[in-house]
Amino acid sequence: MGAEEQVTMFIMAVFPIYMAAFILYAVRAVKGPTIPDMVLAIDAMTFDLAAFLVVLSIFFKSPILIPVAIVLALWIYALDIYVAKYLEAREMGE
Repeated sequence: MGAEEQVTMFIMAVFPIYMAAFILYAVRAVKGPTIPDMVLAIDAMTFDLAAFLVVLSIFFKSPILIPVAIVLALWIYALDIYVAKYLEAREMGE
């Protein structure tokens, strides 16, 4: 069994788990009782998406998806810092 078949099998096995997780994260992001719960759900969704992009880049043999995943992870990290600053000071933009 080659690497491509293993990656295909991995994607087929993991995709339903990713979809279930995305649904649960989306519910928490929309319905979260507090802002940190919503931010945590968005973080989890984004980091799962970045990991899935890396797996897809291996499957499609397209190395351009890996920098996209890195930029996505850095963007969500910046969002975390921005929200943490807002929760700390209750002011946005300073």
